[in-house]
Amino acid sequence: MTTAAPPINNTQFPVNVTTKNQEQSLYQSSGAIVAAIVVGVIIIFTVVLLILKTYNRHMRVKRELEPKSTKPTISPALGHSSSTTQPPAVTFIPVDIHMQSR
Repeated sequence: MTTAAPPINNTQFPVNVTTKNQEQSLYQSSGAIVAAIVVGVIIIFTVVLLILKTYNRHMRVKRELEPKSTKPTISPALGHSSSTTQPPAVTFIPVDIHMQSR
């Protein structure tokens, strides 16, 4: 006589494998999304730095090429009609607080 083997419940085994595969694929895809975001942020940061570096270089060249004046220019709207225009000098005389009035 042969004895029959007990029936194996195969319904839960493929479901567990399927959910594990789905979870694994979700983890892998979420990891890929995070990696893509990180790479995107790095690329944007690099582009911004390169733009700022180019702008800085452009402004430095512009400053070096523009003529430098040693005397400050005063507009004629101030009302000075003299031929030798000098900037007005402001003299500050500190007042002694303990000075006695006579």
